[in-house]
Amino acid sequence: MTMAPIAVEDLEILLPEKDIQAEVKALAGRVASAYEGRPLLLVGVLKGAWVFLADLVRHIPFNVDVDFIKVSSYGNATDSSGEVKFEMDFSHSIQGKDVLIVEDIVDSGLTLKYLKKNLLTRKPASVRVCALLDKPERHQTDVEIDYRGFEIPDRFVVGYGLDCAGFFRNLPSVAALTPEQSSALVQARR
Repeated sequence: MTMAPIAVEDLEILLPEKDIQAEVKALAGRVASAYEGRPLLLVGVLKGAWVFLADLVRHIPFNVDVDFIKVSSYGNATDSSGEVKFEMDFSHSIQGKDVLIVEDIVDSGLTLKYLKKNLLTRKPASVRVCALLDKPERHQTDVEIDYRGFEIPDRFVVGYGLDCAGFFRNLPSVAALTPEQSSALVQARR
């Protein structure tokens, strides 16, 4: 694995680990209150949401089912192309199930809108959304986020599962990259 050409110390931390963990616990409490006594399927959107999903699940005090899907609108770029691609589907049917989409970040909202519309055609009991991060000023469409963690400014962010060209997913906090830093990471990956 190639080392990132940027040191962690050179990143601007927007959300420290302790703040993220407190918010994840609070979100899990809200989700648990809403679904207590009902079967719940949490659907992690890969690759970015897996860290958030893992922490969220550990704070829900009853058994839940977990599945993963992979959709993409970025490819190797830092801006959404607007074209959403379904790269990996569910391992079983969601018909009749309460489904909670677990997203790392809502940016343009196009991916989430596409995903929710697609899932509703599969006749689940319900589909709701839990997102750790939201960039409302970037939304290009109306999106409903039922359980929202943090609103963040229009900056490219990495850490806590989010990456730039595969770098910094393992950072326990969320950091903002400058355009120069993101460009350097994309160049390093080529």
